[in-house]
Amino acid sequence: MDRWKYFDITHRFHVVCNPTSVAKLEELIGLMRLEPGSPVLDIACGKAEMLVRLAEAYDIRGVGVDLSPYFIKDAKELKRQRVPGSNLEFVNVNGAEYHRENTKKFDLSMCIGASWIYDGHRGTLRAMKGMTRPGGIVMVGEPFFTEEPSEEYLATEDFSRDDFSTHYGNVQIGVEEGLTPLYTMVSNLDDWDRYETLKWYAVDEFARNNPDDPDLPEIQARNAKAQEIFLRWGRELFGWAIYLFRNQV
Repeated sequence: MDRWKYFDITHRFHVVCNPTSVAKLEELIGLMRLEPGSPVLDIACGKAEMLVRLAEAYDIRGVGVDLSPYFIKDAKELKRQRVPGSNLEFVNVNGAEYHRENTKKFDLSMCIGASWIYDGHRGTLRAMKGMTRPGGIVMVGEPFFTEEPSEEYLATEDFSRDDFSTHYGNVQIGVEEGLTPLYTMVSNLDDWDRYETLKWYAVDEFARNNPDDPDLPEIQARNAKAQEIFLRWGRELFGWAIYLFRNQV
């Protein structure tokens, strides 16, 4: 099955495609204090809720990059509905392959929840730093372990213990990369429950409306496995935060 079809189905009712509430997203946007026309990059932009809200608040010039054709379609539609006259563009490529045509760097570079693109948190920070002007802001979203994960839990996931750090570790990696920590927004269990269980709702809706879809058995099986992993382990062992750093002058 097309992986992007699966993500489109499971995230159909998400406003924010990560474990963050709309209220927290608005708080982050309020901290940006961008000037009109500020260039902004969002790698793995999803449906572009962040970029659209930044355009509404600051009239930015934004570039959203995502590998999912479904999300890019949604992003363009969201722009049409809410900020039709804005200077937002969307590119359907792997974020690692994105290169800006001109050499001017961004005031704000983001990669929220897709560090796999750059082989982990450190690689993501390096990539975002390289695309951000001195004094600009780097924003990343990254999971972290809240306690030592069991071998049983790790065996159910597609990652190892070394793939993620702690909350402290995520901040320190930024410091090691020459970035100044500005702010962290840590998700709580309510944020996690909203993000994960809304997928269950979306799969149920899809199944009721598309009972003959050939991919339905696989979609339901993957969803059932994800439910069990989240409820048995992930909800208590896995945290999430959005990290803001200043690119040093």
